Amino acid sequence: MADYLVVVESPAKAKTIKKYLGKNYNVLASNGHVRDLPKSQLGIDTENNFEPKYITIRGKGDLLANLKKEAKAAKKVFLATDPDREGEAISWHLAAVLGIEEKNIYRITFNEITKTAVQNAVKNPRAIDESLVDAQQARRVLDRIVGYKISPLLWKKVKKGLSAGRVQSVATRLVVDREREIEAFNPKEYWKIDAKLNKQGEKKKFSAHFYGEGSEKKELENEEQVKKVLKAISNSDFVVNKVKESQKVKNPAPPFTTSTLQQEASRKLNFTSRKTMQAAQQLYEGVEVKGKGTVGLITYMRTDSLRIADEAKASALEFINSVYGKEYAPEKPRVYKTKKTAQDAHEAIRPSDVTITPDMIKDSVPTDLYKVYKLIWERFVASQMASAIYDTVAVDIDAKGYTFVANGSSIKFAGFTKIYVEGKDVKEEDDGVLPKLAEGEKLEVAKLEESQHFTEPPARYTEASLIKAMEEDGIGRPSTYAPTITTILARYYVSRKGKTLFPTELGTVITDIMTEYFKDIVDVEFTANMEESLDEVENGNVDWVKVISEFYTPFEKTLANAEDAIGKIEIKDEESDVKCEKCGRMMVYKMGKFGKFLACPGFPECRNAKPIVKESGVECPKCKGKILIKKSKKGKTYYGCENNPECDFMTWDLPLKETCPKCGGLLLENKFRGKKKVYCYNESCGYEENKSK
Repeated sequence: MADYLVVVESPAKAKTIKKYLGKNYNVLASNGHVRDLPKSQLGIDTENNFEPKYITIRGKGDLLANLKKEAKAAKKVFLATDPDREGEAISWHLAAVLGIEEKNIYRITFNEITKTAVQNAVKNPRAIDESLVDAQQARRVLDRIVGYKISPLLWKKVKKGLSAGRVQSVATRLVVDREREIEAFNPKEYWKIDAKLNKQGEKKKFSAHFYGEGSEKKELENEEQVKKVLKAISNSDFVVNKVKESQKVKNPAPPFTTSTLQQEASRKLNFTSRKTMQAAQQLYEGVEVKGKGTVGLITYMRTDSLRIADEAKASALEFINSVYGKEYAPEKPRVYKTKKTAQDAHEAIRPSDVTITPDMIKDSVPTDLYKVYKLIWERFVASQMASAIYDTVAVDIDAKGYTFVANGSSIKFAGFTKIYVEGKDVKEEDDGVLPKLAEGEKLEVAKLEESQHFTEPPARYTEASLIKAMEEDGIGRPSTYAPTITTILARYYVSRKGKTLFPTELGTVITDIMTEYFKDIVDVEFTANMEESLDEVENGNVDWVKVISEFYTPFEKTLANAEDAIGKIEIKDEESDVKCEKCGRMMVYKMGKFGKFLACPGFPECRNAKPIVKESGVECPKCKGKILIKKSKKGKTYYGCENNPECDFMTWDLPLKETCPKCGGLLLENKFRGKKKVYCYNESCGYEENKSK
């Protein structure tokens, strides 16, 4: 029996930490929260200081019994849950459930799961931070009140299964408001004139764009204005009027915060925020790396701070000097300024050990984890590198008093761009390289092109731009961005096509109800102010009960008014092209716990319902039926026969349309850890081929 017990949230984290502690330490996982508010009722005593009623989470009985037994036998129990308010609350609940007295509580935290960090934490335990616990409790209570008080009203007035949430309702409103901006947008006409030019005697062409008359900028608003300019400059000389050469210095982007990591993973990897955070969580808790065992590869991934530890900066500079050369290191370590509203308890997201390069883990971890680690590693190393330097040239060209401009740039010193360049939501025009031009030089005109354009409405949100907007507006905090977007998609308030987010009719109706009857709940400024109040609870400056009370009193009146004022609202279900085989009606799309499904609109007379069928285009090798693309309860794609349960064919691997070259049977494709294998389903055939991805 070990002398000391360490309790963490996950088995992966337990495995990593166990490696750094001796045989006297037993490391066990709580598998997340052990207590929560009951699902069947509000669970908050609104008459008694909003006292929460916590119950043990169903299914945790055996786990808690074992933890109690181990805690009783241990000399000390270290509570090593995550270093944020959620982790602090889990430790607080664990202390209560395990019956640990306050004087015997040893709370330890680490920003990175490395040997040094873990051992230092064990040497320096502290008490549970009550302010952090209060902050988590306040958010939980506030969200429960909003959800459990408004949702039943929506069920009654609109339809069952709807929900409202303090942050999700505001996020949905942002998407709805943007769609209305787009619908109300009035495009404005404008024109461009581009000249394709070249130096006399040279074939290579470059572009110059119409600027205006002389030094005065002029917008071309219609075709008549364009024709006037083209008539004036036809057959005229294009003469270089001014050449301005300079250098432009470009600095690297700062290391990642939770928000910027999610944005960049969306842009560059096409990952959802949820997928990104799942990968980052695994990288933080620890993964098996060949030759190194279980290693925590990144620092804590829920942060809005840009701070970097001095040792990490020193390590990065040493690595840059040795691998890329001294010229790629800045004169002094870079320091990035964290915004005032950020919680500076953690560092920015960075590799725990910068010398573990992405290539070193590529063959050890799943592809998603490798891609996210590569992104974090490159961003961090680049953030500590020297600036990039560009030679730029801006040329003014005169044509009969009208001015055309051409811009060029070429890289003089790559600096941080040698390994990383930040992605952009809107593609920027790339300045090409201009020929060497001199003032007074006449140019040859190869072509003059006019083009009509119209101003564009604001772009619809993507996950990346919605997260950016939420952060800028102060809606939610790093830990809530991914769950919020997951929720509004799951509730079908917002739908996604490619990367673009659209409000559904349901989302629009709910937003209108919330805007009219619960104005504060969906007001961006009100929500941001509430977040700041909750941060003040976390900082120990405000009592959490006071914050909830100030919200609840007017909210109760608003709720009562809404109950009386809202009439019955009917939302028609979207009709499909699938006919109900039982009664002949056209089936409609419904939203369930596991996503969309088809249901007969004749309910309750006809109760027919079935999943939405997607065909793979491949024949079942067992019964010659169609292989369908299906989703498991956890949302993972698999492939099964349409004749299930009579036919038991099922596979997680992708069925291919091409047949086995050896026996003509079904080919399957398996992707794992960056490798792709194509093999025959017929085991007696044995055909197999490894391919690069």
